Amino acid sequence: MAATPIVNAFNGGKRPKLHVETVSIYKPAGEFAWSYSHHAHLAFFKGSYYAIWSNGKVNEDDVGQRVLMAVSDDFLHWSTPRPLIDTTRGVHSDLVLTAAGFHQHEGTLVAYYGQYEYKPEHLENGSRKAGDKGHMNTSLYAVTTTDGTSWSEPIPMHVPIIPNHGPQPTQSGRLIISGNIMFPYSDDRSGLTGWTPSGLYPPEMAATICDDSESFWLVKEARGWPVGLCEGSFYQTEEGILHMLLRSNSRKLWVTRSADDGASWSHPMPTEFTDNNSKFHFGRLPDGTIYYVGTPDPEPRGSRNPLVLSLSRDGIRFDRHFILKNEPGERSYPGMYKGGDYGYPHTLVHDGYLHVIYSVCKESVSALRVPIETI
Repeated sequence: MAATPIVNAFNGGKRPKLHVETVSIYKPAGEFAWSYSHHAHLAFFKGSYYAIWSNGKVNEDDVGQRVLMAVSDDFLHWSTPRPLIDTTRGVHSDLVLTAAGFHQHEGTLVAYYGQYEYKPEHLENGSRKAGDKGHMNTSLYAVTTTDGTSWSEPIPMHVPIIPNHGPQPTQSGRLIISGNIMFPYSDDRSGLTGWTPSGLYPPEMAATICDDSESFWLVKEARGWPVGLCEGSFYQTEEGILHMLLRSNSRKLWVTRSADDGASWSHPMPTEFTDNNSKFHFGRLPDGTIYYVGTPDPEPRGSRNPLVLSLSRDGIRFDRHFILKNEPGERSYPGMYKGGDYGYPHTLVHDGYLHVIYSVCKESVSALRVPIETI
């Protein structure tokens, strides 16, 4: 399997800035606004754009978090957001719901969401305590629609994961979900059944492991890694190798590779791809160019600015970089862990445009698009 280091050659120097169209999809307002928004995803289905994201009252991933959805016919004007999945009661408290992406197959749009709740000892006055511990009942669900208006009841996926991105097909058509330390795969192209766990956790943890923002630290300790690995996104190079890049909360991304269509993954290794402690998204342009959208400038730590598009011809060296957004974000409400300007981008290639949806200061949701011919 190829072991050539992946390099993004981004040194924070002056980069060209693309002219983009930017739209605001959600911005909290008022004293009692739901002021946390994150984990946004974008799809185009039967003539309309669909956006979903996690939406909480105050804090990141706190009890009562829901999944909001907005729709647009032209990308520029969006409907008033409404809950796709509203606040739902768990065993001990309201659940934490996390938007987890889209998938389409034969006229059906699938929207995924993860859920868990906190054990009582990790709650204080009805909210999560500081830290990311005490999760229980981590699970993945999906809802479907054939008309974009009426949605099914939640369908369990029978895999314990809070995905980073929705299912992505490989060259064979197999679907893979990018998680933290778990990358389930399915050969059911509907994306609704047959999910088989796979990933980086030790075999002896397979019976009990789940994949969420608490459990990847347990795998770090079990494996003896110097960093915690999470929030993957993958691309496949021409020879069929899958490259899953992972956030490490250091200055560099790490990578694990698969040569068997996601059934097994290599020991993860650091890359020379810089990062600012954030989620990112990989994809392909129509001409086959592999792209990355994220925040690769490692300084200042936690700024998550600028938002950058990087391009590669071979998936090894990303050597063309463009600024998408670099204006400072504006945060208006308090909240736990609400740092960084441009958070957790997801991309969509459609109708000659590269679209990017992202959160702003973990409060608002915006999107941009740029004509591919101008890149």
